[in-house]
Amino acid sequence: MAGINSKLIFEKEGVYLHTNAKRSIQETSIPGFIRIVERAGQPALEWSPLEDEGRSAPAVLYSKKDGEGGEEDTNFDPGYEPDWAVISTVKKDREHAPMKDSGQWAFSLPLSELYSLRRARFSLGRNFMVLTSRGGHPLPPLHFHRGGTRELLRALHHYIVLDQSPVDGRLFLVYPRDSSSADFGPSFDKLHILDDGSDIVTRFIHDPYATTFGGFSKVTNFFRAALRPPEAAVTRGAQDPGLPSQPDDEPGFELITCGVELGPRPKVTRGQALVQWEEFLDSEGRVKDPEKVKDLVFRGGITPNLRKEVWKFLLGFYPWKSTSKEREEILRFKTDEYFRMKVQWKSVSEEQEMRNSLLRGYRSLIERDVNRTDRNNTFFSGNDNPGLTLLHDVLMTYCMYNFDLGYVQGMSDLLSPILFVTQNEVESFWCLTGFMDLVHQNFEESQEAMKQQLLQLSILLKALDPELCDFLDSQDSGSLCFCFRWLLIWFKREFSFEDILTLWEVLWTRLPCDNFHLLIACSILESQRGELIGSDHDFNTILKHINELTMKLDLQSVLLEAEVIYRQLVGCKDLPRQVKQVLGLCGPPSPAEESPDSQSSETERLLGQAEGGAASSHVPSCP
Repeated sequence: MAGINSKLIFEKEGVYLHTNAKRSIQETSIPGFIRIVERAGQPALEWSPLEDEGRSAPAVLYSKKDGEGGEEDTNFDPGYEPDWAVISTVKKDREHAPMKDSGQWAFSLPLSELYSLRRARFSLGRNFMVLTSRGGHPLPPLHFHRGGTRELLRALHHYIVLDQSPVDGRLFLVYPRDSSSADFGPSFDKLHILDDGSDIVTRFIHDPYATTFGGFSKVTNFFRAALRPPEAAVTRGAQDPGLPSQPDDEPGFELITCGVELGPRPKVTRGQALVQWEEFLDSEGRVKDPEKVKDLVFRGGITPNLRKEVWKFLLGFYPWKSTSKEREEILRFKTDEYFRMKVQWKSVSEEQEMRNSLLRGYRSLIERDVNRTDRNNTFFSGNDNPGLTLLHDVLMTYCMYNFDLGYVQGMSDLLSPILFVTQNEVESFWCLTGFMDLVHQNFEESQEAMKQQLLQLSILLKALDPELCDFLDSQDSGSLCFCFRWLLIWFKREFSFEDILTLWEVLWTRLPCDNFHLLIACSILESQRGELIGSDHDFNTILKHINELTMKLDLQSVLLEAEVIYRQLVGCKDLPRQVKQVLGLCGPPSPAEESPDSQSSETERLLGQAEGGAASSHVPSCP
């Protein structure tokens, strides 16, 4: 029962805690009470066994904050709940005695530490629930033999917001009752996958940049659920949507059932950074050989003092074949266009904004993210930093540019390196639009683009290393979800800020193929092959190991091996059609796509806009 200084809010008897069902035949089902108790005004969810009613409040079970001592305990087994098999990073500073007494299973979890809950039902009609803390710790399943889950959820709703997954009705994500974003924004916002801390990244649910890792697994488990229907509706086999395959599931792809002889891997070398720019310009300022420039950038990146200029070409701010004079006109036009859009949101009064929930929601998200993005970088550090103002204004203006997408958490991560390089509001905005043209589908609420990329990654890995792919698939149901963050924001959290500048400019060349970022993911996975296959890893430890690679990868080695992989695949005569599709080898682009005339027509289109004339849009042909 609740203590003297406690207030009992809710209580339900007949709630059985199931312990380590896989490893023991004893004490697998312990009857007890589930309660909501307020202590010093702080609500907590508690469970205690029936025989333990005379004991004091059980120890709190949640992840310690950064900087606290102790080691990580990753031995928790979630029993028969594989979907919630997440990494436990509950820290400890003393040895725990073996849990033989049923009273030792008691727990008290502050609602502020509750991240998610999952409600499900056995075929016999009995409900059970799995709770997961913000530290990534899944508590043992609670079985409601006498019902009561609905009443518990109703009582919890007074303190927290429970947001039901649109894909899996059993999954509920937890937000504070006063959260400004609980009822707003796409699913990425609801997941809070890209929040930063006051000085460093502490979210993507305890991002690896923080000292604990555990929370990322909660996000991954959400997308594992999103990539396949509930277990009860799944029959493992050819129709499993967690695997690449069936035409009805993923048009254009089918399961690669065996490896092919790829031949030896060729030798490849990286080059030096692009250090000369003027020599590539003719007398009128046109870039004489854009493909040569792209090749140099792909091989070695760009020297820092040239990035500001070259990035504007890589990201479509200027057409490659534009003259210096034409670029002056384009800059004037784009400057006017930017400030026309900026004034749209700047001129909205507070009274108007009170009646515009969409704009109000975007502003709230942006203001929160701006204060948490790359604050270790001197351009964004400190209070009242003008760099933060620029970051805010550019993102707000992007909402006016792209009404359909608006703002989604993670976009500030894409803008900050661009703003750091250009240090110009207008140029950074239009460079962001060019970048978003490449990755905007990653942020769409349906997440279809992310599912497809994970599928494509699986197809590539299956062709490269069937044994590694099969091993990872066996631990992850074929979805490779632990690579999700890599693909979402193009490895922004995996490398240093300076390395990201190089990596992104390499990827912006679109060489040697549009999906080179998938080959980078393959390169990283293959570099860890011995560690993954050579150890007794399960999904949890694979996920932990992969994310602990953050800031430990050598970018040049990763890029080198990714190109080696590409050339090996391209050199295979019997490469499966599905792999060719991923690599863009199904057919060459039309001659008009790569002709100088097409570049000139783009310049004419922009100049036509600047002059107020109508110009037809350039539509690239499909390969």
